[in-house]
Amino acid sequence: MEPAAPPATRWHDLANPHRFQRFSGQLWPWLVAAALGFLAVGLGMGLFVAPPDYLQGDSVRIMYVHVPSAWLALGGYLGMAIAALAARIWRHPLADLSVRALAPVGAAFAAVCLVTGSIWGRPTWGTWWVWDGRLTSMLVLFLLYLGVIALIHAFDDRMRGARAAGILAILGVINLPVIKFSVEWWNTLHQPASIRLSGATIHPDMLQPLLLSATGFALLFAAIVLMRMRALIAEQKRAMRNLRRAALAG
Repeated sequence: MEPAAPPATRWHDLANPHRFQRFSGQLWPWLVAAALGFLAVGLGMGLFVAPPDYLQGDSVRIMYVHVPSAWLALGGYLGMAIAALAARIWRHPLADLSVRALAPVGAAFAAVCLVTGSIWGRPTWGTWWVWDGRLTSMLVLFLLYLGVIALIHAFDDRMRGARAAGILAILGVINLPVIKFSVEWWNTLHQPASIRLSGATIHPDMLQPLLLSATGFALLFAAIVLMRMRALIAEQKRAMRNLRRAALAG
């Protein structure tokens, strides 16, 4: 009896850049379509169907962009740190590329979180910015993202840049619990978390569009990172071909 054929795509096979390109090319359109669908429903419900807050009124509707952006900025940094750790320990061939792909996307979501938070804070607190624990630590996260991006491009030797950026990404993880628990550790204007493992304290009519929006933004985040990974792999292949041509010409 012949052994069963292996599955067409196994997750560890995706470490091969060629297989990753083929698989991601098939997955990417579905991610984009799903992201747009979830965002259309989630943001549509949040902006036009969900009730206003009894204290904040309609200004609370910025939550449907602000909160998912904050979640994804934190999750993106954690993913970047894990990829950097995989590059240092297991020498995963796509790990450093993952760091390069994640860094600008995570920085963009952190920036959106900061901007929407300031817009939300103006009618709520009467000011655009306060130097409290949550806002300050979130700003530090944004600066860490920028630091990783700067280190990636700071060296002529790409490997040295990736190594330096990876170390900063790993060390910067210490800021994530500071962001998470800042509203509990310090006296702060920022409200405590409304969604915990034990349950949510916001009305279901507001929670549902928030979760739908968060799912849409998460799928969009993944689609953008996947697109950047594909572009970086193609760029790497082109650079290797140019090097081979230069060697043959020499």
